[in-house]
Amino acid sequence: MMIYLDHNATTPVHPDVVEALLPFLQEKFGNPSSIHWGGRAVKGAVENAREQVAELVGCEPGEVVFTSSGTEADNMAIKGVAAALGGRGNHIVTTQVEHPGVANPCLYLENLGFEVTRLPVDTDGLLDVERLEAAITDRTILISAMAANNETGVLMPVREIGEIALRRRVYFHCDGVQAAGKIPLSVRDGGISLLALSAHKLYAPKGAGALVVKRGVKCHPLIHGGSQERNRRGGTENVAGIVAFGKACAISRETMAGEALRLKGLRDRLEEGILALVSGARVNGHRELRLPTTSNITIAGVEADSLLMALDLEGVAASSGSACSSGTLKVSPVLAAMGRTGEEAKGSVRFSLGRGNTDAEIDRVLAVLPAIVARLRGES
Repeated sequence: MMIYLDHNATTPVHPDVVEALLPFLQEKFGNPSSIHWGGRAVKGAVENAREQVAELVGCEPGEVVFTSSGTEADNMAIKGVAAALGGRGNHIVTTQVEHPGVANPCLYLENLGFEVTRLPVDTDGLLDVERLEAAITDRTILISAMAANNETGVLMPVREIGEIALRRRVYFHCDGVQAAGKIPLSVRDGGISLLALSAHKLYAPKGAGALVVKRGVKCHPLIHGGSQERNRRGGTENVAGIVAFGKACAISRETMAGEALRLKGLRDRLEEGILALVSGARVNGHRELRLPTTSNITIAGVEADSLLMALDLEGVAASSGSACSSGTLKVSPVLAAMGRTGEEAKGSVRFSLGRGNTDAEIDRVLAVLPAIVARLRGES
């Protein structure tokens, strides 16, 4: 039995998504910028996908800018706002637990002379919104905070941040990559100015993403070229990827509520089993204010890398944190910000559930994990 519990890293492509995209790899091959029959049909498919993305996240289709990834969308938001508003201010407020797609553009701007305030979180991974508002100055141009943490699943107070941003007349960029399609997320209702999304977290192929730029928000292009995406991102569109992205958003919109309940039940069974069967196990992150799909657990006396390799030999795929940080020896900045020691962080494993996971798979993980932990502790 091969068990995939790393959906926060990427997801398998949904069969209906494959069916939707295949024509655009075959007979529907035109360039959407072409005015002849080959381009018109393709252009219509891109615009239909734009509507599907907009329906999932509560915005206007014209506010959706297609990109190559969530990381590009984050970069476009942060650097684009900095370029557009740099004459008005040079201060950005963000958090200590952001994905590298946000953290590194902020560092880049800091090296160019921008001021960046990185707010801490508490031991449950929660952000203090009063502290966030106190950090805003008359030079602040942007707040950048994720909707849901990719390592722990902990939710940020998006609505409260949006209210603060509106009240203080500051743009709010939200990295919605891990949250979209798993929990309700609305640009219209959440006070969000810019929202980053990624197709491959939603059962579509890698290579497509989107940045929602709310009407009236000033954000300069990151990629200059042709007039595609209403002059907001140059380059011929990845039509097949965009069509797949739109179809995945439509499916997520229809199935989100039911899947959230089902996966929360599986996740809770997994966590309760691990805590009962493995001594020294501890859940990282608030037990309620988090994604229904994500569980980050520290297992004392075991290094995550060794545990993950042993699980892999049993056919179980999990991870130790962000896939964008894999291969590094650094302690997770997210767990460090939550007050975990280096030893605790290095013993932390992330299980992220998704479509296709079953009760039988959870039973299998609980059957093999205690013996693996006992063996690794004995070896150490």
